[in-house]
Amino acid sequence: MGFSDTRFDVNLSILFTELPLLERPAAAAAAGFTAVELWWPWVESPAPEQAQLSALRDALRTAGTQLVGLNFYAGQLPGPDRGALSIPGAESDRFRDNVEVAAEFARSVGCTALNALYGNRVDGVDPAVQDELALENLVLAARAAHRVGAVLLVEALNAPESPHCPIVSAPKAIEVVDRVNAATGLGNARFLMDLYHLSMNGEDLHEVIDRYTGKTGHVQIADNPGRGYPGTGGLDFDDLLGRLKKAGYDGWVGLEYKPGDDPSADAFEWLPRSQRSAHH
Repeated sequence: MGFSDTRFDVNLSILFTELPLLERPAAAAAAGFTAVELWWPWVESPAPEQAQLSALRDALRTAGTQLVGLNFYAGQLPGPDRGALSIPGAESDRFRDNVEVAAEFARSVGCTALNALYGNRVDGVDPAVQDELALENLVLAARAAHRVGAVLLVEALNAPESPHCPIVSAPKAIEVVDRVNAATGLGNARFLMDLYHLSMNGEDLHEVIDRYTGKTGHVQIADNPGRGYPGTGGLDFDDLLGRLKKAGYDGWVGLEYKPGDDPSADAFEWLPRSQRSAHH
């Protein structure tokens, strides 16, 4: 596969999870990668001890890996309960508690993309109330991201795996992006284009790329079916990544796939080592 112009990063919350968190940056570096991303790694703690934050910062630096994407607190990931910011009560409180912590951590390591996952619909709560809460919290997050020089990412998940999530199409995610930008006037809310989720939704990936690349701040990939590495399913990544490039996308492409039964280090054979580093 010819991806010589694509800048890849590895999501250390789905790959190398057989290792403790602090050992994963070095493992990614050993596999040839210089850039990584993370879901919020402390699922029970929106505001962990400074020592934990410092230890992760040190692990990233020691490995020589750049953190290029970070999720705000989103509950337990992976799982159908993902997302927090639109869930009234304790979950949205945790999200708000996390906003400044995550933004400051991103600033301290030079991370310029922060992903805010919408929450599931909740029984007994008017969807309009949830959407109002979501906008309030996304505005808060967008302002925090702006203060640290980052974009705010809004991601569409997929309906089969996240049936209670209301953001399960590219147009819906774009609608939220536009709403946040209109509310803040900052223009730093962007679409996170996850080709696996969009494929699972049955969307026309060519059309999504052609229509929305201009509003896209980050891309993630996994093959479909199975959410494995490229070549394990039916998606043509040569075609898709080439189309993204033609549409003007020159940002990061996150490898957010499952390694399968083998060690994570064996899940990159589809990508020549010479093309794994951001400096290639």
